[in-house]
Amino acid sequence: MSKLAWKNIHTVLLDMDGTLLDLHFDNHFWLEHVPKRLSEKHSISLQAAKDIMAVETQQVMGTLSWYCLDFWAEKLDIDIIEAKREIEHLISIREDSLPFIDALKASGRDVILVTNAHPDSLSLKVEHTQLNNHIDQLISTHEFSVTKESQVLWQRLQAKLGFNPEHTLFVDDSLGILKAAQDFGIKHLLAVSNPDSRQPARKISEFPSIQDYRFLLDEIVANPFVN
Repeated sequence: MSKLAWKNIHTVLLDMDGTLLDLHFDNHFWLEHVPKRLSEKHSISLQAAKDIMAVETQQVMGTLSWYCLDFWAEKLDIDIIEAKREIEHLISIREDSLPFIDALKASGRDVILVTNAHPDSLSLKVEHTQLNNHIDQLISTHEFSVTKESQVLWQRLQAKLGFNPEHTLFVDDSLGILKAAQDFGIKHLLAVSNPDSRQPARKISEFPSIQDYRFLLDEIVANPFVN
């Protein structure tokens, strides 16, 4: 990956699912577990349930509804949080995340989690990972009623946090969301090429990318932020 200009990075915004946490939980939940619950509830085949989910998710992809547990609970008539708890043992933090976060904090930078995840999903994952003990602020975009795919989110987020886009690093596994951040003017961007531990790493050309944050630790330590 290209070296990041750490001397010019004061604020670090981090996605959660696929960036700090293994995306396997979410992929398994939405692609396997929810269809299984749906097939059982309506006495249809698992494939039929998967086909229904594919159509429904395509219609709302990238919108707040796509990430909203209340929306899916009503749409599918399933207790989504209860369903998540059925496989909560799959929630796991990436091995390289805490060394990365702790190095950023020790270097004097502001570290803020910004996720499209519903607040209830964020709470469940914090319960399992204690991310709140390592990060300055945990923000769900639901409080702004708009997602990271939208420029409105970035405007509202900047108004809340007061970060300078020229001196901000944003890390995410979604290339579409990274593009939205780039369009807003976030200067330093980093893509995660291996968000799901059960899937092969992707080849990414649009942005600098990383498979293991621990390769960045020496650079972070060597370039502390002095306010």
